[in-house]
Amino acid sequence: MRWLGSDPTLRRPFVLAAAAITLLAVTVGLGVTLGVETRQQFREIGASWNDHAGGPARKGALISEIRGYLGFGGIIHSFKNYVLRQEQAYLENTQRQIAQFRHAVARFQALETSPEERAAVAAIARTIDAYEDRLPIAIEAAGEGWLPTRTDGLVRVDDTEAVAALAELERLWRETQARSTERIAAAVDEGDALIRIGFGSVAALVLASLVLGTLILLLVRDLRRAIGEVAHELAERRKLERSEERLATIVEQSPATIILTDTSARIQYANRKFEEVTGWRRDKVLGRTPAFLQSGHTSDQTYERIRTQLDKGERWHGVFRNRRRDGSSYWADTVLLPLRAPDGSVQNFVGIAEDVTEARRARDQVVRAQKLEAVGQLAGGIAHDFNNILTTIVGASHLAALDAEEGSDLAREIEQINIAARRAQSLVRELLSFARREPGEAQPLVVHDIVVEVTTLLRAAAPRLITLECPEPAARHTVMGDPTHLHQIVMNLCRNAAEAIGGRTGTITVSIAACAEEDAPAPHEAGWVKLVVADDGPGMSDQTIARVFEPFFTTKPIGKGSGLGLAVVFGLVEEMGGRITVDSKPGEGARFTVFLQAAAEQAPAQIAPSEPLPRGDEWIILIDDEAEVAGTLRRQLIRLGYRVDAFTSPLVAYERFRAHPDRYDLAISDIVMPEMTGEELVDRMRRERPNLPALLCTGYRPETTPAGPDTPTILDKPVNPIDLARAVRTLLDKRRISPVLETST
Repeated sequence: MRWLGSDPTLRRPFVLAAAAITLLAVTVGLGVTLGVETRQQFREIGASWNDHAGGPARKGALISEIRGYLGFGGIIHSFKNYVLRQEQAYLENTQRQIAQFRHAVARFQALETSPEERAAVAAIARTIDAYEDRLPIAIEAAGEGWLPTRTDGLVRVDDTEAVAALAELERLWRETQARSTERIAAAVDEGDALIRIGFGSVAALVLASLVLGTLILLLVRDLRRAIGEVAHELAERRKLERSEERLATIVEQSPATIILTDTSARIQYANRKFEEVTGWRRDKVLGRTPAFLQSGHTSDQTYERIRTQLDKGERWHGVFRNRRRDGSSYWADTVLLPLRAPDGSVQNFVGIAEDVTEARRARDQVVRAQKLEAVGQLAGGIAHDFNNILTTIVGASHLAALDAEEGSDLAREIEQINIAARRAQSLVRELLSFARREPGEAQPLVVHDIVVEVTTLLRAAAPRLITLECPEPAARHTVMGDPTHLHQIVMNLCRNAAEAIGGRTGTITVSIAACAEEDAPAPHEAGWVKLVVADDGPGMSDQTIARVFEPFFTTKPIGKGSGLGLAVVFGLVEEMGGRITVDSKPGEGARFTVFLQAAAEQAPAQIAPSEPLPRGDEWIILIDDEAEVAGTLRRQLIRLGYRVDAFTSPLVAYERFRAHPDRYDLAISDIVMPEMTGEELVDRMRRERPNLPALLCTGYRPETTPAGPDTPTILDKPVNPIDLARAVRTLLDKRRISPVLETST
């Protein structure tokens, strides 16, 4: 080989060839090296991305879920609310959330976790275990009515360890995410370094091989583009993750229920509010249609129209009455929307609903109040005229009964007229009491006397198939109340029982007894009296019992019931300071128990109805703008021996009185008259003659009645002839006694 080396001309090609071969080898080697390193960096970026978006992301979601169980509305919050309020709903929330927490912890532990993460989760679980261990104490406290402060002292749990463990768990997760991000960033930086090396190598080798340089340049360009796209995608993914987190938070914390279904109406997603409102867990409704929410109040045709609109891509808005998991119902103001794909086709349906139950209840209360106002106006308008008519009927039947032979057919027919008039009087009193147009006057009352009066009336009017029993109580139980109102309470309860029995054979039992101290609704110095009206009728369901005292609620056919009877009873019992309860089951009859406050003083002795009516021969001036009423009262008083001047005009009566002020011993007047009220008329008469005894009659009493020693006595229309006779005699006797007392003084 020396001859080759000795000739420079031959040696140069070999040198160039060797240089070219060497340069080519270096170029190939450098290309291979760059390719291997580049491929390794792509693998590193891929592995880093999988590490960033894989396990840590699932851990983050589970940590967020665990944080929710420890935060507002979570296990601790529900547990403490249950301790303070002792409401069953908070207990159920606590138990359900504990089970969900266990499930979340199990899923977290199934992931690849570090010892520090397992220790933090265990610390949180220990705190939740402590709350779960104290649940029986809280349940016992709620059952026995312990004070919340006492219960709180027994069930208090130190949450410090759980809070610290949650913070540690989140810190570890953030560190993992940071390492993953740093790993990706390092891979990107190394890729940038490779690019710079590639540029330098290409610059050094460009003179040797344009083709090789061009290929490397193209490779570097593609590599740079790929790395730039990866970096841009990573940034966009980070933005998208933050946006999705915000959107998920908004949806989860939305005050409206939100569900997402496929085009077959099968639920794919439901938010937290859906669980709270409906009582259904999300994992239990996924894959099902919302049919389990239907309460039966929406027709099938409506659902068909909704489906047709949604299939057309149109929104639907309306109100559903849905059913919760516990069987109760709620009103939901609902919007149903179709979600469209980029090509315009419908791919999902979204349901957004707001619980408007309380708003509807408020609206119903307004409507009910308007009904009550209308009833009050109607009652006040007709009471005066209607009671005037009843006064004529009652008075005329009383006069006819005096002339009818006892036990005759005529006497029985007259008694039926009297019964019908008293039932009509009771109906007017119901309307007036319900509308609060007729205030009560509390006085000591013997409950048994009122019950006997009511049952006597009902026995004459009730069907023969119904037996009305009223056992004699062991003692004379006295309560404070208005006799008319107590009469209405007993009458309405007995009549309600009779209507419940209907045309069947049945028994109504009215019993009276002292209430044991442990059964009393509240402490009362004089104790409580218990009035029980029980029947063996068909009974009531729980749904009927829940609404039995609502105004205008009735289960009777149209025309068979006003829906006021039990509502009136409830209002009157509350006005007397009492309580009323009902116990009934379908097929087992009903039992209404009225708790009335006992009176400290005894009721005055009742005058026997069989005693003769008091009579007299004094002069009486009678004024009523209704000629029939004035004529009836005049005949009653004349029958008792009195001399009566009757007038239908208060002005004419006043002029007659002014002409002879000392002639009349008593004035009887209607209150509501067109020219002058009865009170004004009596006041004018007393200016002419002070201390004139006066008796006023009224179809309904005003909401505020005057009180004082000179206030005239007031009788309610329809005027009972017996009450009229006794009231007249009492006032006249007082007039006779007063001058004697003044003379002796």
